Amino acid sequence: MREERFREGRKSLNSKGIFSGMPEDLMQELNKIAVERLFEKGEMIFYEGNESLGFYLVLSGRIKIYKLSADGKEQIFQFIKPGETFGEVVVFSGKAFPAHAEAVQKSRVLLFPRRDFLKAIRANSELALTMLAILSERLRQFTVQVENLSLKEVPNRLSSYFLYLLREEAKDDVISLDISKGQLASLLGTIPETLSRILRRMAENGIIEVRGRQIRLLDIPQLVALSEGEKLS
Repeated sequence: MREERFREGRKSLNSKGIFSGMPEDLMQELNKIAVERLFEKGEMIFYEGNESLGFYLVLSGRIKIYKLSADGKEQIFQFIKPGETFGEVVVFSGKAFPAHAEAVQKSRVLLFPRRDFLKAIRANSELALTMLAILSERLRQFTVQVENLSLKEVPNRLSSYFLYLLREEAKDDVISLDISKGQLASLLGTIPETLSRILRRMAENGIIEVRGRQIRLLDIPQLVALSEGEKLS
């Protein structure tokens, strides 16, 4: 991991999600405290239990947030893509990180040191409101995830994930899986064998067409019904 003060200016921050549209003076203050860090694929950013150094913004690459059970089983909570943040909650709580963070691709991130960022947020109500919105969205995401894992079957969770990709990233009716089947299975709270079986059943039912990591969504209304709890035949 390499580290340096971030000197690329307002454009790089302002083009990334949460900081879009912030006033020039505030962008300059954030640039002053931001530290750029580069991580290779598979490199750990922090471990569960580590003291919080601050929170992070992804500029490029992808970050995996996950926990490990006592027997080593991995449960993925989220993949963080460019423009998104992670590690925000402990900035305010002052507690240790509750999960692991690992670069699943070569990644470039910004670290906003806790002490400096708290000083900035006390001085600027707009920044405080931005962080409140981020934390509210994070709570919503985890509420949905807990509901999915506890109340829905794997086909319902998978359908919801496909529809999420369709909304966020897809062109036409084709989505691309840029994570492995093992990682997707962990994200959905299942095992790769079960995931493969469900993908096969969906294809046999004419709901999807699988071409490697590209999936064509053939029957979106049926995916919506599945995401809402309908059983997969």
